[in-house]
Amino acid sequence: MPVAVTALYAGILGILVVVLAINVTVHRTKLRIALGDGGNAVMLRMIRIHANAIEYLPLSLILMALYELNGGWHWALHVVGIALIAGRIIQTWAMWGDGLPKPGRGIGQTTTWLSIAVLALLNLWKLV
Repeated sequence: MPVAVTALYAGILGILVVVLAINVTVHRTKLRIALGDGGNAVMLRMIRIHANAIEYLPLSLILMALYELNGGWHWALHVVGIALIAGRIIQTWAMWGDGLPKPGRGIGQTTTWLSIAVLALLNLWKLV
């Protein structure tokens, strides 16, 4: 059974992860930091923006694929997929600037957590 909806969001989120990884490399070059964060707050922030996406997106996509493979509603996958993309972009934008706390960081992270929770519940509901 194809997982076209999951593939769509995996593709979009994959591009986001690559852009964030390139951003880390650009900052490493600009700040002349070969490994780790070099004690530099900006470098640490760029690494964490990328790492945060890496921490949450694989589980999200696995849950999406499992739900789709089990015949889940495509409209639900689109809603969650759009929420994941929005959450990641909002959080990235909020963390990018000066490093000061911004409401967008909490909004983006909460949107990501809620997306994962909804996917988990949808998967469990399919089993009942």
